Amino acid sequence: MSIPVSLSMPTLPASRDRAAQPLVEGLLHQRRDAAVPGKARDAVTTGPQIVAASILTGAVGTDADAGAVVVELDVDPDDLADAVEHRALRYHVHCTAEQVEDAIRLRLPAPVAVFVTPDGPDAGTLAETAQVLADAGHSPGLVAGQPVDAVADFLGVLAHTSVGFVARARDGAEVLSLLAGTVAALRGDDVRAALATPDAAALAALIPEAAEAVRGVLLGIEVDDPEQVDRALVDAGLL
Repeated sequence: MSIPVSLSMPTLPASRDRAAQPLVEGLLHQRRDAAVPGKARDAVTTGPQIVAASILTGAVGTDADAGAVVVELDVDPDDLADAVEHRALRYHVHCTAEQVEDAIRLRLPAPVAVFVTPDGPDAGTLAETAQVLADAGHSPGLVAGQPVDAVADFLGVLAHTSVGFVARARDGAEVLSLLAGTVAALRGDDVRAALATPDAAALAALIPEAAEAVRGVLLGIEVDDPEQVDRALVDAGLL
């Protein structure tokens, strides 16, 4: 059953209005290339940074504290026992379709998101792989810019699960497309149309409860240039 995401704006007490989180609160993830965190970007959209596990293990012997991070798992998970101090909010895993069964068996101390690279005629569709991962309790990863039909089917699966998904986008246009597609999937609207032509005004009009529902499905988007994405979100009226 789809989640009804109203686009109307109800009358809310002023204090509740002020406390409501924007749709894009903490949405954007950016990689960093050091264990020690730098000064966080001062923006509503700033989310946890992504740090490779090899960077955390490579900093052993220092007094570094990596802080709360999304860990990209590029070494054996057991090696993280000797990594510098850090608090893993989520693990990102990259694998081929043939390695999905291995990814499913991962049991880590924080949620796991799996990005699958298709590798052959029997690899399965984005939606099929997403369902397998969701059934195992893992969040599927989605690289934006793929065919609209494939992304729409993927989002159709995620709208009916509790695991959510994470994404990777090249620019603000792809971020808006993912937001619009996620909302459409939750509402049971035309996801393909929403992906192709995002309605920024409708996204900006989401009530706080609807925005919270969207954030529960779209857990974060990795981007290379968060400032560019922020400018696109400002132009769209979302910031």
